Amino acid sequence: MSLVQYPFTEDQLMLKDLCRQLAEEKIKPFSRELDEKEEFPKEIIKAMAQSDLFSLCIPEKYGGIGGGLMELCIATEEISRIDGGVATCYAASFLGMFPILLNGTEAQKEKYISDIASGKHLTAFGLTEPEAGSDASNVQTTARKEGDYYIINGTKHFITNGGDADIYTIIAVTNKARGARGMSGFILEKGMDGFTFGKKEEKLGIRASSTGELIFNEVKVHKDNLLGGREGLGFISTMKTFDQSRPGVAAQAVGIAQGALELATRYAHQRKQFGQSISAFQGIQWMLADMATKVEAARSLVYNVALMVDRGAKDVGAASAAAKMYASDVAMEVTTDAVQIFGGYGYCRDYPIEKFMRDAKITQIYEGTNQIQRNIVALNVIKEYTL
Repeated sequence: MSLVQYPFTEDQLMLKDLCRQLAEEKIKPFSRELDEKEEFPKEIIKAMAQSDLFSLCIPEKYGGIGGGLMELCIATEEISRIDGGVATCYAASFLGMFPILLNGTEAQKEKYISDIASGKHLTAFGLTEPEAGSDASNVQTTARKEGDYYIINGTKHFITNGGDADIYTIIAVTNKARGARGMSGFILEKGMDGFTFGKKEEKLGIRASSTGELIFNEVKVHKDNLLGGREGLGFISTMKTFDQSRPGVAAQAVGIAQGALELATRYAHQRKQFGQSISAFQGIQWMLADMATKVEAARSLVYNVALMVDRGAKDVGAASAAAKMYASDVAMEVTTDAVQIFGGYGYCRDYPIEKFMRDAKITQIYEGTNQIQRNIVALNVIKEYTL
């Protein structure tokens, strides 16, 4: 339960209840097994698709329910409250979809988005490379034009849903001389000649989520799959995508923190020391109070940013960065404190709390490290108050 009441619509409250029930019934019983086996949750993804969860922020004309980023954040938080890894599989499909929805041609939207909305096709976003992580402009993957086709060569790594997704939105260089303006987006399909998958990463957390390598060896892509129908949209499309997706990462962080807070509170009430529950000790009470307050502050920031996006705010980059930065820092702090409350048991895999701490860490790293988010926020503050 939240400390603060939010002005959700009746439909949003129904969505929240649906996602909580699905997470409790379809995800929770398998969470530990998926983590230990590092197994992609195919059956859970099917259940999500049957519940229309992949259609949340997609317009009705493309098979969606016409919701917004708020709906996606609500769903992501509730799923993350039970399993951050499963939530990553889910939210990453929107990450791959956003470039098409935001910058694709009408033909591209009509061809791909309805199957994404139905959950028939999962997507992935291919930006990160060995030399292009925080420095998103340093992409080395190339696409050269030959008649009506582009020939793509290069490698992407740390790609969420890599190998399990069906549709891939990838960024490649079409004109190196133009720097970031020479980057373009392409829509690729699994099974294209020359498009293969390399190493699957073995990770600290979010282990149900596949994180893989994409290899392009003379992949022939028709010009119809050039994102937006023209070259040079790769970098701006990436930035617009992150403005939409970073609040989703923040919602994931809030969900992980909320789940850890609930586990720690229940444990503190049950655990007896010195003849009483440890929740009776002021030191523990203050820890729980700080944890709950920080989770609520992060949640409020996330929901307000989502509302900004849904209301059509033009410049949300700094707000999205702040939400992602703060919520993920809170998730790491709260899960660490939760492990502390569990004491020695918190360090053992017999209890689920250690997984929450492992899952929380990645939220400070992917879709731009928190150091990069601080740069974005700082530049906005400097511009606002010195010009």
